[in-house]
Amino acid sequence: LSARSLNLSVRRDSRSCIILMCFCATIMRSRHLEKEQKIGKGSLSCLRQEANCCCIRGVFLFHICKPSDPHFRSLSLPIPLVGPMRVEFSEPVNLDMVRKGNPQLGMGGRYKPNDCVALQKVAIIIPFRNRGEHLKYWLHYLHPIIQRQQLDYGIYVIQQDGEGTFNRAKLLNVGYVEALKEYDYDCFVFSDVDIIPMDDRNTYKCSSQPRHLSVSMDKFRFRLPYKQYFGGVSAMSKEQFQKINGFPNNYWGWGGEDDDIFNRLVFQGMKISRPSGDMGKCRMIRHSRDKKNEPNPQRFRRISHTQQTMKTDGIKSLSYKVVDIEKDLLYTQITVDIGKP
Repeated sequence: LSARSLNLSVRRDSRSCIILMCFCATIMRSRHLEKEQKIGKGSLSCLRQEANCCCIRGVFLFHICKPSDPHFRSLSLPIPLVGPMRVEFSEPVNLDMVRKGNPQLGMGGRYKPNDCVALQKVAIIIPFRNRGEHLKYWLHYLHPIIQRQQLDYGIYVIQQDGEGTFNRAKLLNVGYVEALKEYDYDCFVFSDVDIIPMDDRNTYKCSSQPRHLSVSMDKFRFRLPYKQYFGGVSAMSKEQFQKINGFPNNYWGWGGEDDDIFNRLVFQGMKISRPSGDMGKCRMIRHSRDKKNEPNPQRFRRISHTQQTMKTDGIKSLSYKVVDIEKDLLYTQITVDIGKP
C-alpha cells in the first residue's frame, strides 16, 4: 500500500500526524496478520483485539490507551517503549530519588496517563514482609516501566503482621479485596517483590485468558521450569479471579499456592497465556529463604485436592484484620493480621 494510493492531503499539525501514524500502523499490522492467516483477506474484524496486545516492529505497543481528546477516542496511539533493558542490583536505591523521578504519581502509588484514557485499571499487589531493600529495587524499576505502558494503576504492598508462618496466597487475596475498596480496578497483577522484568513490552495488564508474566527468569536459566508454572508474576481480570474464588487461604509456608491456582484455572476451563521467552525475561534478586517461610510439607496433598477445596477455600472464606494503612507517594502499604495455620 503506497502513499500515492492513499491520495491523502495531510495537514502539518499534530493531530494529522497522529491519525496518519495510527492508520499506517493499522495497515501494517493487518497485512502481517493476513500473512499469519489470523484474519481473512479483506476482513479486519479481529484487528482491534489482536492489536491490543501486540508490538509494532518491536518498539511500539499498540492500543494500550485511547486519546483523551473526545474527537479522537476511537483511535489507538502507538506508545514508545524501550524493549530489552539492563537490570542491575549492584547499586543501592534511594527512595527519595525514586520519588523525584516519578513526579506524575499520586499518593499511594497511583498513576493515570495525562494524554489518554487507559483501557485497563490495574491494581498491582505485592505480598510482603521484611523485604525493604527488594521493594526499593522493585519501585525503582517498575514505576517507569508501567508508566511507559500507559496504564491506570496503583501499587499495593500487603504486609503480613507479626512473625508467624508466611502465607503469600492469603496476602494476595487481601490485596484484591482492599484494592477494590479504593478504586474500581478491573485487572489485578500479583507480583513477588524480588522479580524485575527485563523488557517493558511485557505489559502488566490482563488479557482474555489469565496471563503469566514471569516466563523466563535468570534463576531458571531463562527457561520456564515446568509447563504448569504460574508463580512469580501473574495477571487476572476481576472476572477471572472471581471465577476461581481467588487464591487458596490454607497454604502456610513456601510453595504450592501457584500450582493450586493453575489447577483452579484449568478446572474452570481457562488457559494460561504467556509472552514469548525473550519478552518475558526477568531477573530475581538473590536472597536466602525467609524465616517462617519454610517449605510447606502439606503442599502436595493440598494441590491434589484443589477441585474439592476451591469452592470453599478462597475469597469467599477470607478473614483478616487490617492493622495499619500507610500511604507513600510510591505505594500503599497495608499491614494485616491474617491469623495462624
